[in-house]
Amino acid sequence: MSSASVTGAGRKPLVIVLAVIGVLAIVLGILYFVDGSALPGFLTAGSHVKKGNHNARGAVSAVVGVAALAGAWIMNKRSS
Repeated sequence: MSSASVTGAGRKPLVIVLAVIGVLAIVLGILYFVDGSALPGFLTAGSHVKKGNHNARGAVSAVVGVAALAGAWIMNKRSS
């Protein structure tokens, strides 16, 4: 067994974690863009969240989601 296959197999959990984080961040970004006041309670627990900036928070969440998905894709390509 070569060392390349071991490192490829070791990256699989990282790819899965990055993909899940990416999808969740994009969904959260969409929720912020659509209606920031309709977010689940655990996301609006602090009073600072209720005061606005939903577009900025949605944009940051979407960028983080896209970056995580891109990282998962790159890691998956390297492990193949």
